Amino acid sequence: MRQAAFTFRAFNVETAKAMDVVSDPKTGLMRLLWWKDVIDKIFAKKLVEHPVAQALSAVASQQKISKHWLKRSVDARINDANRDEGAIPKTTAELERYAEDTQSTILYMTLQAGGIQSTIADHAASHIGKASGLLLLLKALPHHVSKQGIIPYIPASVAEECGLLTREGGRSEVRMDERLPDAVFKVASVAEAHLHKARELASSVPREAVPVLLPALPAQVLLDSLRRCEFNVFDSRVSRGVHGVSPLWWGKGLKAIPLGPTSGLPLPRKRKSNAGEMVGVAVHLSHYRQDPSPA
Repeated sequence: MRQAAFTFRAFNVETAKAMDVVSDPKTGLMRLLWWKDVIDKIFAKKLVEHPVAQALSAVASQQKISKHWLKRSVDARINDANRDEGAIPKTTAELERYAEDTQSTILYMTLQAGGIQSTIADHAASHIGKASGLLLLLKALPHHVSKQGIIPYIPASVAEECGLLTREGGRSEVRMDERLPDAVFKVASVAEAHLHKARELASSVPREAVPVLLPALPAQVLLDSLRRCEFNVFDSRVSRGVHGVSPLWWGKGLKAIPLGPTSGLPLPRKRKSNAGEMVGVAVHLSHYRQDPSPA
């Protein structure tokens, strides 16, 4: 299952960066369409000369995985790439669908590869994927602003509520001013709600599914990093994680998701970070290191 998890992550990175590593959006879109064709070839047992495609082919030949989830992930990125230049999502629900299609699908496939059939685990994966996707979109806002000069992933409904929405020539845009952290907070609160729902399911998640749901930990760390920076995504501390430890390293080697009672930290709007709270989380999670569970 670990090999499958790494392979699906590599596939997600390949499709996620398709639009970022090119100067012409049409070239990035062609790359995504190429990946969609690759998926068909993999399930037709045709050879594709690409390391990630070959890894996917190996996983597909050894374990039962759904072609549907791979296609859904790529289709979501294709639809996003096909949006009119400068267009933004209309609602938070639209952003949540994108997060599920690009992040939750990776968890669904990993559960499949592990032969784990659990509605509870699927529901937890859905919430964790949505939370991770939303938070990663927020974290990436500075990159998109520097590259495109616009704020693409704040929904119009949220921007309007925060007084940031401008309309010109039939197109809606998010204005950048001191109220942007308010909009970031609203989207982050939706992500926090998904993590909370995942925690509520924790006691019913099969033990063998727990390692698959590890992305809940870096998502929580990223959420707390945003809170420490008062939801200013342009603060360099956001990418550093908590106490200088990045979300990736918080998740490295842990064998359980942060769904215990000490990990559900509240999301106050304006408050200085309480270092003791995060120490409490670290202590709580450290116990899992001594409790071996299937990887």
